[in-house]
Amino acid sequence: MENSHISALSAKHAGLDARIKAESSRPMPDVILVASLKKQKLRLKEEMSAQH
Repeated sequence: MENSHISALSAKHAGLDARIKAESSRPMPDVILVASLKKQKLRLKEEMSAQH
């Protein structure tokens, strides 16, 4: 079960990374959205490292 939880967190992390890249590549990216997505990504990374 723990491995599937880490896999789910990893998938969410990758999804957030893709959203950040997509938003950042726009001509006028929403900096508040990008900052929020980065915070969410960091929280997921911290949770994944705590699971190991």
